[in-house]
Amino acid sequence: MVSRFIIIILSALMSVTAFARVSTDALTTEMAVNPLGVENPAPRLSWKIITDRNNVKQTSYHILVASSPELLESSVGDVWDSGVVKSDQSTYVEYAGAPLRPATRYWWKVNVMTNKGKCGWSGPAMFQTGFPEGENSWDAEWIGGELPGDIPMEAVPARYLRKSFSIKQSPIKYASLYIVGLGLYEAYINGHRLGDGVLLQAPTEYFQSVRYDVHDIGEFLRNGNNTIGVTLGNGRHTPERMRTMRWFGFPRMYSRLEIVYADGSRQSIYSDSSWKMTVNGPIRANSEFDGEIYDARLEMSGWAENGYDDSSWSAAPVTGAPGGKFAYQLNPPIRIMDVVTPKSIKETSPGTYVLDMGQNMVGWLHSKFRGGKPGQQVNIRFAETLNPDGSLYIDNLRSAKPQDTYIFKGTGEESWAPRFTYHGFRYAEISGLDYAPSANEFMGMVVHDEMANTGSFSCSNDVINQIYKNARWGIRGNYRGMPTDCPQRDERLPWLGDRTTGAYGEAFPFGNHLFYAKWLVDIRSTQKINGGFPDIAPNYWDCFSDNMTWPAAYFTVADMIYAQYGDVEPIRKHYPAMKRWLDHMKKDYMDGYIIERDEHGDWCVPPERPDLIHTQDSTRITDGALLASSHLYYLSHLLAKFARLAGHENDVVSLLDDADKVKDAFNKRFFNFENGCYANNTVTSNLLPLRFGMVPEGYKEKVMQHIVDKTEKDFGGHISVGVMGVQHIMRGLSENGCLDLAYKIATNTDYPSWGYMAENGATTIWELWNGNTADPAMNSGNHVMLLGDLLIWEYSYLAGISNAEASYGYRRIKLKPYIPADLDHVECSYESIYGTIGSSWRKMGENGLEWNISIPANTTAEVWIPQKNGGYKVKNYKSGSYTIKTKI
Repeated sequence: MVSRFIIIILSALMSVTAFARVSTDALTTEMAVNPLGVENPAPRLSWKIITDRNNVKQTSYHILVASSPELLESSVGDVWDSGVVKSDQSTYVEYAGAPLRPATRYWWKVNVMTNKGKCGWSGPAMFQTGFPEGENSWDAEWIGGELPGDIPMEAVPARYLRKSFSIKQSPIKYASLYIVGLGLYEAYINGHRLGDGVLLQAPTEYFQSVRYDVHDIGEFLRNGNNTIGVTLGNGRHTPERMRTMRWFGFPRMYSRLEIVYADGSRQSIYSDSSWKMTVNGPIRANSEFDGEIYDARLEMSGWAENGYDDSSWSAAPVTGAPGGKFAYQLNPPIRIMDVVTPKSIKETSPGTYVLDMGQNMVGWLHSKFRGGKPGQQVNIRFAETLNPDGSLYIDNLRSAKPQDTYIFKGTGEESWAPRFTYHGFRYAEISGLDYAPSANEFMGMVVHDEMANTGSFSCSNDVINQIYKNARWGIRGNYRGMPTDCPQRDERLPWLGDRTTGAYGEAFPFGNHLFYAKWLVDIRSTQKINGGFPDIAPNYWDCFSDNMTWPAAYFTVADMIYAQYGDVEPIRKHYPAMKRWLDHMKKDYMDGYIIERDEHGDWCVPPERPDLIHTQDSTRITDGALLASSHLYYLSHLLAKFARLAGHENDVVSLLDDADKVKDAFNKRFFNFENGCYANNTVTSNLLPLRFGMVPEGYKEKVMQHIVDKTEKDFGGHISVGVMGVQHIMRGLSENGCLDLAYKIATNTDYPSWGYMAENGATTIWELWNGNTADPAMNSGNHVMLLGDLLIWEYSYLAGISNAEASYGYRRIKLKPYIPADLDHVECSYESIYGTIGSSWRKMGENGLEWNISIPANTTAEVWIPQKNGGYKVKNYKSGSYTIKTKI
C-alpha cells in the first residue's frame, strides 16, 4: 500500500559528502555585531552553525578572548580561554574571563564541535567596553546650551562645534569617540563624517535616560594636528514645539575622544569650554515636524578640518546636564536604508510641480537644482495624499508644517538633502525654480532604524501580498529610535498600545530584538514613584492616565523578546518595575477584583458611517471595565511566568491566586451564563476572555459561536474590532477551528478590511479602517496599530512557523501550515537566532501538496504534515532541508 506521504531528503542522504561543510558564522556580542560600548561585565556571546548537512548538533565549544587581534590570530586567549566546554549552547554564552576594563577593545573567536565533526575556528569578532560608571567617568563638560544673540524660538539654527588637538605619538592601536549629541548630531574627524547613521541620537526620556554612541575613528587620525567637528540639530529639543510637546532644553553635546596607543598608553580629548562654536552656518532652522531651512551661501568649507579660521567663532558655552542616566546605544542607528525613484512629476499650477514617489515613505528628498541665483529660494512641501485638483492634501497633518527650504549659493548645479528632519510622504511639491524639473533630479531617501531583514512571505493571493508589502513599509516608516504611531503629523509618538502585539508581528520580517530591548528601558524610565506608567514612552506628551491596557506592552514586548529571540535578560531586568506597576494598579484601583481603569477602549472600532472617526453605535463599544479586568488577569499570569524565569518563585503563588479571584469576579460581572456571551456581546468582549483562558468550563464553544455569528451575520464576514480586539482576532479564530473565517477576513477587499485600504490606493497601513473618508483630524495614512496579529498569523498559520510548546527562541520548532482551499502556494522563511527556518508549500496536481522545509542546525522540529482527511500526522525532524509530498 502506498503511503499517504513520501519524504524525500533533498540532499539525497548527503551522498556527495565531500562537498558538505560545517562552519561557524554570525558571531555577536550582546546580539550586536562588533559593538563598541558593551556595558555588561559578562557580555553574552552567540554564533550560528552554517551547514548544508542534515542532523547537525553542537556538542561542545571553545571560546578565546584576546587583548589584541594578533594574539587571537595565534589562538592565545590572554583574557579568557574557556577551554573545551561540553554543551549545545550557541546563544547567550556568558563571558567568564578576567574583569573587563572600561573603554577597552577585545577580540574573540569560537571553535565548535558537532556530531558531524569540528567546525574549525571561526573568523574574529570584536567588542569594546563602554563607561559603565556613566557620565561622571567621562571627565567632560556639557557644551552648547542656550543660543547667543536674539534668535527667534521658531527658527533655531544648527550649532557648529569644533576643536583642534594633536596626537601624542604613534602608532595608534585604536581610537574611539564617545559622544552624546542632543537633540541630534553629526560628528567629523578631519572632515570625514563618522559612520553612516542619520538622525543620531536615539530619542529617550532625557531627564531619566540618555544614550551615547561610540565611533571608531582610528583610520581618520593623522600624525600631528587633528580636528573634531560636531553639528548639533534640534530633534526633540526643538523649542517651538514646547507648546505641544515636553521640551528638554536647548541642544547640547558631551564627548570624550579616547586614543589607545600600541604601548598601552592613552590620550583623551574632552568636550569643554576650549571648543569653539558658531550658529552662523548654513542650517538656519531645523525641526522634526516643520522641516529644515538651508542657506547654501553660508556654507563653511573645511570647517571640520585642520587650518580653518575659527577666530570669529565663540567659546562653546558650558551648560547643564539633561539629568538622565547614561547607557550605550546598543541598537543600530537610523540609516538610509532604501532609495525610491519618483514615479512621475506634474505641474499643478504655474511654477509648482508635484512629485509622486509611488510609495508612501519616510525620509527626505535628495535634490539636484541648477541655474539658481544667489539667494533664490526653493520650497519643498510634503504630503501623503492629494486633493482632487492635484494639490497637496495637508489637513491631516494638523499643526505640522513639513517644508524644506533650500537657498541657492548660485554656482550652477547644486545638490542638497536635509540633515535634521524627516517627512512621511508620497507626494512632494516643489516651487521656486526657474525651470521645469524632471523626476530624475530627485531621489527619495528612505530612513529607519537599521534592522536585519529576517523574514520573507509571499503567496498566490495578490491581496495578501499587497497587504504584507504595505505592512512592511508601514513598520519601516515608524521605526525611529522608538516605535512611533505615525511619521507625518504633529504627533509621531511611541504609544504603548500600538505595539502590545505589533512588536511580535514585526519580529518576523525585521530583527527588532535590540530595538525593543531599548524601548523597554524607555518605558521603565517613565515610571512614577507610585509605580504608574504613561500611555506613551518616552513620555513626550504628559499622558499618565493610569490605564490598564496600554502599559501591557511593557510585559508583552519583554515576552516577545524571550519567545522570539530566547533572551530572558529583559524579563529579569524589568521584573521589579513590572511588579511595582501591577501592585500599584491592584492597590489603587482594584475593587472586588475588578479594575475599571480604561482610557481608550477598543480604540478605532470600524465606525458605522464613513465620516466618523469613532463609532457612536453602543453595540460596537466594548465595556472598559471588561477590557481592564481581562488584562489584569492576563498580565497576572504573564507576570507569574516572569517570576519563575527571573527567580522570584515566592511571587508566583500570590499572583496566580489573585488571578483566580479576578477570573471569578470577572465572570460573575460580565458573563451571561444563559446566553454564553460576555457583556454586550461585541467580538472583542468575547474574544479577550477566550484567548486569555477566562471562559468558564464548558462554555468555550458557545463563546466562540457568538464571535463567529457576530462576525459573519452582523458584519458580513468582516473585521469588527479595534486596537484591543485586532491584537487577537486572527489567532483567536484560528485556535478555535475558524481558520477559514480568519482567511476571509485577511483577504476581504471591501470595507472594513486591510484589503480595502490596498484597494483604495494605500501603500502603507491606515490609522483608521475608513482612513480615506474620515474626518482629517485623525486619518494618518501610515500607522501600524491596526495590523494586530495579522503578520503573526501569516507566518505561524499560513506558513506554519512557530515555537513548539514550552520552547522559546525556536530551539524546538513547530511547523504546521494551514492550507486554504483557494490558495495555491506559500513561500516563507524566517531567520531565527539559530539560522533560517523555511516553510514553502505548493499544491501539486489532484490533491497533491509539496512542502519544502528548512530546520537550522542545532535545532529540531515538530512537523505537522497535512493529511487527506483534513488532519495532520506529526513527526519529529532533526535539522536540515527536506521535501515532503503528501495528499490533502
